[in-house]
Amino acid sequence: MVLVFDDIFSWEGWGGKLRLCSGKCRLRIFDLKQGEHKGIKHLRPIVVIVTDVPDSPLSVRSCSGHIATTVTKTFNIDPSRMFFVEYYPAVIYGEKGENTIPERFDAVEFSWYGDKALKPKWRTLKPPILTILRKLLEEQG
Repeated sequence: MVLVFDDIFSWEGWGGKLRLCSGKCRLRIFDLKQGEHKGIKHLRPIVVIVTDVPDSPLSVRSCSGHIATTVTKTFNIDPSRMFFVEYYPAVIYGEKGENTIPERFDAVEFSWYGDKALKPKWRTLKPPILTILRKLLEEQG
């Protein structure tokens, strides 16, 4: 597996100068066809993981279709070969850090109309794919 991209990714909204629904997120793209396991065949070898960043005006959940559309165009990814995941790290809160919202990985499936990702459907990931994704993120830091 090869990390293809790991950085803050900005997407432009629509509405011309108004830039409605523009924002940014942390974007990581992994190519499972490359690297030490390149002989293994995957139905969707391009893993795209998006995560909210604090200074974005919009969340990845609210713009997932727009983000997926923009990512496929920007990185020339075939949508049928992409596994799109929203990642939410654990959050610890409370006066003494006594409360935790656990981390979450949600796969997002889209209906594609031409080159546009529409009608997102979310599902919480469970092992074994969850284990693989955690390992990918741990290895990359």
